[in-house]
Amino acid sequence: MTRASLDKQPHEVAAMFDDVAANYDLTNDVLSLGQSRLWRRAVARAVDARPGERVLDLAAGTGTSSLPFTAAGAYVVPCDFSLGMLRAGKKRNPFLPLTAGDATRLPFADDVFDTVTISFGLRNIQDTEGALREMLRVTKPGGKVVICEFSQPTWAPFRTVYTEYLMRALPPVATAVSSSPDAYVYLAESIRAWPDQPGLAAALQRAGWTRVAWRNLTGGVVALHRGTKPRNVE
Repeated sequence: MTRASLDKQPHEVAAMFDDVAANYDLTNDVLSLGQSRLWRRAVARAVDARPGERVLDLAAGTGTSSLPFTAAGAYVVPCDFSLGMLRAGKKRNPFLPLTAGDATRLPFADDVFDTVTISFGLRNIQDTEGALREMLRVTKPGGKVVICEFSQPTWAPFRTVYTEYLMRALPPVATAVSSSPDAYVYLAESIRAWPDQPGLAAALQRAGWTRVAWRNLTGGVVALHRGTKPRNVE
């Protein structure tokens, strides 16, 4: 397999995730040094799903990220464009309504979901702002978006160490634990190329989201961005 390039051609990225689907969740736990579980819990608290609410979980992969919302009583639609990920998820959690979909052309009507969330998938979408506008379209007025994504560590010395880990330590570790280490080299490169916290906040505002804010996790390695859909959107 050829590693997906940073222009993020959708078919290349989908094929890359198809290749890593079987061990994706385990590999993420190893590469994040166990932090990925803490990040998922932070997302669950930010989404704060309630019984009867509708939650769209984009880039849901195998559906692991959707389980806390289901446990809270919400109706959750896990959506991903990797059929390999969805097949792996269906085997593990057959009760989830796993749905194939492109985040830039979502197969849902306007104003459907109380919350749209995406974790570690936005930077893999070719048209970031197009995806943010689609998320706005399918969210109910007054509803919210929650984005968990890799970002830029706020402490300069740590940022240097983190960058060294991404580009030097991550590839050999990925080779040991993943069936497709090239995919994780791409992921490291995509993290380095991704906008910082204010940059993503500005993109959310341009897409039409209001009350945009973020909170750093693990010193800014990850940031949790939030926004609200205005009630007066036409």
